[in-house]
Amino acid sequence: MSYIPHTEKDIQEMLKVIGAEFVEDLFKAIPDNLRVKKPLNLPAPLSEQELIQEMTTLSIKNATVEEYVSFLGAGAYNHYIPSIVNHLISRSEFYTAYTPYQPEISQGTLQAIFEYQTLICQLTGMDVSNASMYDGASATAEAVLMARRINNRSKVILSAAIHPEYREVINTYLSGNRDNIKEVFYCTETGRTLPEAIEKLLDKDTSSVVIQQPNFFGSIEDIKAIAEVVHKNNSILIIAITEPISLGLLKPPGELGADIVIGEGQAFGNGLNFGGPYLGFFATLEKYLRQMPGRLVGETVDKRGKSGYVLTMAAREQHIRREKATSNICTNEGLCALAAAIYLTALGKNGLMELARLNLSKAEYLKKGLANIKGIKPAFTAPTFNEFVIETEKEPDAVLKTLLKKGIIAGLPLKRFYPELSRHILICATEMNTKEQMDELLEGLEKIAQ
Repeated sequence: MSYIPHTEKDIQEMLKVIGAEFVEDLFKAIPDNLRVKKPLNLPAPLSEQELIQEMTTLSIKNATVEEYVSFLGAGAYNHYIPSIVNHLISRSEFYTAYTPYQPEISQGTLQAIFEYQTLICQLTGMDVSNASMYDGASATAEAVLMARRINNRSKVILSAAIHPEYREVINTYLSGNRDNIKEVFYCTETGRTLPEAIEKLLDKDTSSVVIQQPNFFGSIEDIKAIAEVVHKNNSILIIAITEPISLGLLKPPGELGADIVIGEGQAFGNGLNFGGPYLGFFATLEKYLRQMPGRLVGETVDKRGKSGYVLTMAAREQHIRREKATSNICTNEGLCALAAAIYLTALGKNGLMELARLNLSKAEYLKKGLANIKGIKPAFTAPTFNEFVIETEKEPDAVLKTLLKKGIIAGLPLKRFYPELSRHILICATEMNTKEQMDELLEGLEKIAQ
């Protein structure tokens, strides 16, 4: 059975319509020196049955998740997803991420997005939220651009304790204006961003300051003190959150002085999925509503007085005049946002708080155990949530490779992102890590230290 459904007659008819004589004519735009002149070195084609058998044989060679115990975090977190989440998002009426352009036939999808926006506002302490960000990194970059539109300033100050990949995305978005990006370094003792260090960099051209909470090292930042410094300069404070489960315990950033709160919603009912698709959330104050990128679903009533949902705001190029558009970001993230809404609704306020406490207690148990091992010490003194940094006397790569042979993915070495932290490892513990697994990690490190 051929994988290509078109007959030779079909192909000739299509070529005739577009004015081409041969299929090869479609590739004339490609320079001759870049075109392959001989057949690719590929095996003979397989039938559908043979292909499935071959892929099954290859898959058997793969290691399963169950063979490894993971203590990785760093922006992608292994949390339990209640079965109700995947059951509901797999229903046919929800199983699409496409944009609800026609409200009269999209009330269910629009309401789901509205409920998601409401939950994000409650968690962050902000006034309005959208449902249109690719992931936490792009949401952070969009927030920086939004701040520029609000105060017509160009300079942005980034904490060096923001996820390095988030900072790289911001640099990419501002590729023509990198001279206006300044980094303020964290305090090497506490692992926090110092308000006084920010104050030294602030000037009349500073548009925004971006802080991560908890930061990349797991340290909990003093947002209130930073907000006071930033607002004295009439700049905008942007808070990025990569581990949103922390909001079950930490005070909402909006209550501490944040102007824009963005982050990664993967932890809310979305699997790790080898890196995506993820869910960027974005919330801000009502006075900045018209500068917010993406789409905003609002609640209204029809002529009969019944509740209805519509796309209230859609300030992107396809919807309004280009010069008034905020961003051309097009994604709807409907399915991922729905998963987050179901997850948060299923847990409820008390459930999220209990889950956050469980994450905190597991990380603290592991941190205290590691502190008792010779040659290992906590790198920073600031309080943490569910991940933290340790410093080892032995080479981190060698330590991690030894543990990997035992089926333990012990953490992330930081020297890739921070050369000065060449002997540091970022470790995360969630509700998915049992006491037995943590004890196994501790025993493995004790043996290495001997």
